[in-house]
Amino acid sequence: MTRILHLSDTHFGTEREPVVQALLALAEALQPQLVLLGGDITQRARHSQFAAARRFIQALQRPVLAVPGNHDIPLFNLVARVFDPYGGYRRALGATLEPVVETDGLLAIGVNTTRPGRHKNGQVSPAQVARVAQRLRQAGDDRLRVLLLHHPVRAAVESDRSNLLIGADVAVPAWVDAGADLILGGHIHLPYILPIHGQAGATPRQAWTVQAGTAVSHRVRDGISNSVNVIDHLIDNGRHQCAVQRWDYAADEARFRCVATRALELHRPGAR
Repeated sequence: MTRILHLSDTHFGTEREPVVQALLALAEALQPQLVLLGGDITQRARHSQFAAARRFIQALQRPVLAVPGNHDIPLFNLVARVFDPYGGYRRALGATLEPVVETDGLLAIGVNTTRPGRHKNGQVSPAQVARVAQRLRQAGDDRLRVLLLHHPVRAAVESDRSNLLIGADVAVPAWVDAGADLILGGHIHLPYILPIHGQAGATPRQAWTVQAGTAVSHRVRDGISNSVNVIDHLIDNGRHQCAVQRWDYAADEARFRCVATRALELHRPGAR
């Protein structure tokens, strides 16, 4: 079985220390093969905030694939924003902004949707769409194929439509048709799961977008607690099984607890 811990929007600089410790305990208990960290890792891209994020990642003691969010680009330091927008991120988290992890059972692709010229909104380019689609097509059907983004590709509520990834109308069908199973996002601090579709054929291929809440920040939304996702995938007698668990922080217990589990059907050639 492949197990992934999906985190987003840690916003170090606004973190709640009891929640940080509870999340480290959850990771230790669940032992995921990979942690996906989906951007807005810091609040204002400051050295001290990146240092705190680095300490957290080291404390996880698990492999981590991360992508930047809009908060990981300096906002007030205009010189850095123009001439070295990802300098702090790269020094703390590694030089690669779009990392890839590939194992026998998993292909995880990071997609950088931030743009230094945009303070908030994300965008994906035609070159990114083509490159990611090509990598997906190269993956075998025995792998869970996951994309990690910061910005959402589908909204659960009307007010979030303005936060959607610019270019998602082209990228999502292309990536789903190329074989993506899950597109993971954050940015809006609202956890949910929705279907997404390709465009080829009479019956478009279906995949799923999985959104994470804010993992450890006090910047929670709509009364929803700090929240992370756990994704389990296995192949049983040739059939793919995938389940997403949502874990919310329970302040009265000082720990994360599972509040929902959803089984997701994964499309494979010949599947009914």
